[in-house]
Amino acid sequence: MAAAPAPSADAVPPDAASDSAKPARKLLYYRNPMGLPDTSPVPKKDSMGMDYIAVYEDDEPGDAGVVKVSPARVQTLGVKTARADMRTLDAAVRAVGRIDIDERRTHEVAPRFEGWIERLYVNATGDPVRKGQALFSVYSPELLSAQKELRIAETLAAAASTADPAAREGAQRLVDAARERLRNWNMAGAGTARSASTTFVSPANGVVVEKKAVEGMRFAPGTTIFRIADLSSVWAMADIYEQDLGRIKLGETARLIVDAFPDRRFDAKIDYIYPTLNAATRTTPVRLALDNRDGLLRPGMFAHVEVATGSAAPRLTVPASAVIDSGERQVVLLVLGEGKYKPQPVTLGLRGADAVEIRDGLEAGDEVVVAANFLIDAESNLKAALSTFTAADTAAASFPVYHATGSIDAVDAASNTVSMNHEPIPALQWPAMTMDFGLASPETAKGLLPGEPVTFEFEDRGNGEFVITRFDKAGTSARKEH
Repeated sequence: MAAAPAPSADAVPPDAASDSAKPARKLLYYRNPMGLPDTSPVPKKDSMGMDYIAVYEDDEPGDAGVVKVSPARVQTLGVKTARADMRTLDAAVRAVGRIDIDERRTHEVAPRFEGWIERLYVNATGDPVRKGQALFSVYSPELLSAQKELRIAETLAAAASTADPAAREGAQRLVDAARERLRNWNMAGAGTARSASTTFVSPANGVVVEKKAVEGMRFAPGTTIFRIADLSSVWAMADIYEQDLGRIKLGETARLIVDAFPDRRFDAKIDYIYPTLNAATRTTPVRLALDNRDGLLRPGMFAHVEVATGSAAPRLTVPASAVIDSGERQVVLLVLGEGKYKPQPVTLGLRGADAVEIRDGLEAGDEVVVAANFLIDAESNLKAALSTFTAADTAAASFPVYHATGSIDAVDAASNTVSMNHEPIPALQWPAMTMDFGLASPETAKGLLPGEPVTFEFEDRGNGEFVITRFDKAGTSARKEH
């Protein structure tokens, strides 16, 4: 039988050749060899001199923050998913407000002289009035005296028309002074009145919103007798939250819904953004102007305001329920398939009514979790969400299992731990050393003596917790039940 040819010095082992043909794996970071929550972007050693373990993008769950959930557990949780897609986002700013009187369309009727109200022609708050309509008549000795002075001055001026220029000029000055006095009282048209009473009329079309007049009452100069408001145009005062102020602009259109007319939409325009902020509510009042010629809107009505601020450009969005907000960061649970889920940090953009923009962290078509029992609590954070997936249900999640040989150094029944002298563990890149392990149950180490050679099986349960689940005496296959 011919001898096999000697291998060439240049021959490459098949495994090595296949390895060289594989694409390079993407390195993510280096993790603590003892499972502690400590990572490093560069190679390093821990306090015991052990090398940190490299974590690659395609590592199994547990090595890169991925959790695995059994199909039964998924069904129990009621998990629902959706895909990130490009769409136009409804990013309207919504607020609550109230209908108010347009302050620029209010008028006060306040005589500038002293007198008494003789008769009221409009005698109730809320009555509609027209411009020029009689409101009330007054008697004022002061006004009556001024009217008589004007008539006397005008008579003297007429008589002095044939006199010398100095007399005519003096008579005209008396007329001008009497007329000026009436003008100052806003009663220039009452200068030739022959009656002892004077009638005040409405200065505009509108509604009486305030009436202090009572027949026979005495009033002082400047007393407001009537206040009239023109309600053909009204304001809506909306309270916009601080974080939404940058999204609204002066002149933008808005829509209002009032409870009295839920099926009707009222168009408005942002008329003014107030320069102050309410420190208690963190809101700023915004004034919107509305046409109210049909009279449907009444001051004091409650209003729902919606300011359209979104653009027609499509954005990458996911349902709002997909985002888990821990307060410091926002994540979504990315579906990897085969029951695997990965917490994926994302950067959020605009928020819509039922969706939110994703600026970074996802791509179109990525599948994310949008509904599960652990998302019922709106205040749930990332830790609470993941703890539901990794609950103590061995059917729902599994821990990495490792094998080693060594001997028992000491057993602490009170804390259910055991100190082991173990040989190197290549799978974890651990050298030979003495360290503490937890026990799956107190029965796990029953019948074993310190110094006795054993082989053992243990689980890496994360955060530096290693638990021995089985012991075998060296040279036997006897299994200790637990």
